[in-house]
Amino acid sequence: MIGDVFTWFTTAANWQGPGGILARLAQHVGYVALALVIALVIAIPIGLFVGHTGRGGVVLVGVGNAIRALPTLGLVTFLFLLFTESTTATIIGLVVLAIPPVLAGTYAGLQAAEHDVVDAAQGIGMTGWQRLWQVEVPIAFPLVLGGIRNAVLQLIATAAVAAYVGLGGLGRFLLDGLAILDYTEVVAGAILTALLAIVVDLLLAAAQRALVPKGVRLAAQAASGRTAAAGGAA
Repeated sequence: MIGDVFTWFTTAANWQGPGGILARLAQHVGYVALALVIALVIAIPIGLFVGHTGRGGVVLVGVGNAIRALPTLGLVTFLFLLFTESTTATIIGLVVLAIPPVLAGTYAGLQAAEHDVVDAAQGIGMTGWQRLWQVEVPIAFPLVLGGIRNAVLQLIATAAVAAYVGLGGLGRFLLDGLAILDYTEVVAGAILTALLAIVVDLLLAAAQRALVPKGVRLAAQAASGRTAAAGGAA
């Protein structure tokens, strides 16, 4: 099997044309990117509002948990029957999948901001808008990015459902391979999906380290040190 998979990857015909690896990879990334952008536009403002005001937190957590329980393939199939349009059904299904981790990361990040820091910002005359963008958002940034990373990985793993409603992406190798009992193609499709997830996660991890402000990193390290010291003392 390993030799067959290696041969599949080294066959030039599998990399070329509209059904080749490069084209399917571009389609897969396109679905993920579009769904992620829409999810960010929806989830981040809601997470910022709820995290900053403290209103609706219980509802947000409940709705997020309910959305997580939805089976993406079943949702995409239902939406396809409803809209009879593959792209619309797939993107809506992926957006629904991506919203909970982004929402949770944003909300949790703002809730993690120490009340003493927020109160101090209010004490020096900062408005609510200034406290949000100059104090709370920088502190929340690591958790927001963590939620985005989580959403991206879930999208990459799940975007294969696009093939089930007639679209492209790496899921075509899985679906087409199963249709003709070509398990080499199925394994190759699974490997491609896993490699894409690993590469993208490494890139996002590097971006997270580069984008998180140094002061926030130092504060997080100090907090971890205090927690470890408290645990040791106990």
